[in-house]
Amino acid sequence: MQLFRVDRLLRNTQILGDVPDYHSLLISTIHIAWPSILESFLIALVAMVDTIMVGTIGSQAIASVGLTTQPKFIGLAVFISLNVAISAIVARRRGEGDRADANRVLMQALLLTLLLTAVVSTISILFANQIIRFAGSHPETHADAVAYFRIIMGGLICNTISMVINAAQRGSGNTKIAMRTNLVSNSVNVVFNYLLIGGKLGFPRLGVTGAAIATVIGSACACGMSIRSLLHPDHFIFLHGVQHARFERKTLSAIFKIGSSTLAEQIFMRVGFLTYSILVAKLGTIAFATHQIGVNLLTLSFSFGDGLSVAAIAMVGRSLGEQRPDMARLYGGICQRFATLFSAGLAVIFLSLGRQIFMLFSRDPQILQYSRTITLFLSIITFLQISAVVFAGCLRGAGDTVYAAIVSLISVTFLRPIFGWLFCYPLGLGLTGAWLGLTADQATRFTLTWLRFRSGRWTRYKI
Repeated sequence: MQLFRVDRLLRNTQILGDVPDYHSLLISTIHIAWPSILESFLIALVAMVDTIMVGTIGSQAIASVGLTTQPKFIGLAVFISLNVAISAIVARRRGEGDRADANRVLMQALLLTLLLTAVVSTISILFANQIIRFAGSHPETHADAVAYFRIIMGGLICNTISMVINAAQRGSGNTKIAMRTNLVSNSVNVVFNYLLIGGKLGFPRLGVTGAAIATVIGSACACGMSIRSLLHPDHFIFLHGVQHARFERKTLSAIFKIGSSTLAEQIFMRVGFLTYSILVAKLGTIAFATHQIGVNLLTLSFSFGDGLSVAAIAMVGRSLGEQRPDMARLYGGICQRFATLFSAGLAVIFLSLGRQIFMLFSRDPQILQYSRTITLFLSIITFLQISAVVFAGCLRGAGDTVYAAIVSLISVTFLRPIFGWLFCYPLGLGLTGAWLGLTADQATRFTLTWLRFRSGRWTRYKI
């Protein structure tokens, strides 16, 4: 499934400028991409381990934690959009050799993060009961979901500070820092999951609440490590004292230029995801628990695309900062080849080991009965999802965030819930119908982002 001919671009690049050596381009891509891929994979893996460990309590616990996912990401939407802007701008400044402006952008992003986190955390804690009820909770899942959500959002500050610092480090090409912080955070999370969910080694048995506390402790460790990474003067990202600790119109304008479109994209996505999640939750606790297991595996698949997308943002932004749109397209094509490779490997795993993987989460006969259908969908969706995420990363790295927002509006906000509802209820396909709607969304996103990438128009944006 070769979607973009890197060899043809390589020949065109030889006409436009310096002749690149394909092997060196491949090595550069791997050097930046592998820490990001590993980081994203570990985040997804720990989310999966969380669900497995919570699943020891029962399917109701899996559903309770699953109910908080979309409300949590709606709260994080503004920070995710801010981080996309930071990575893209820092990558462009790295290409231009402007270290001072890159650090100025980070400092002001940190100030914005502190203000926004205070607002989001307060609203989430005060209105947790109403938010979780709106998300589709049932009487047997509501109390645990509310408790989990309040703890996670109460400790949001550690997560958001770490996110914005790591976004700047990734944009500068230093992806190993984010990988290390998340490796430590995830390890701490798993350890405290073991201690607090089931009450081991003298710790109290807190169940779902213990899982939330473990997540916050892990985030606090990551936050400390991320802050420490800013204190090395030999790094491109280096903050000393309180320099640039005030808002500047020029810097904020650059952040909002990209961040506003990405925020719109995140809102479109999260509204669509939440609507879709509510539709599935109405199928019942067992169906929603099964769906949540499938979503965990889909997130594991997404992690490979997300890691490649981070690398694409850094390399595309740097190439465009160096006035080399031809190189930006080359790097995008190389990331896409890796996407196809990872998709094929994951599809084989899902098809051959799907039931065994589901058994890690639950031995409920009803859940296992669904597993064959869900893993079949996963093996198809992984090709669409990973490629679409990589293409979207190239667009964001270039600043073409408006188009990415339009794609999310069409596919996630409208098509996923509409087709999900149609197949679930009027056509009576239940959970299978929900995943047909999800597949329609992924196919649309893949098609639209691929067409935009192929056009090359995204290489002409200025930041």
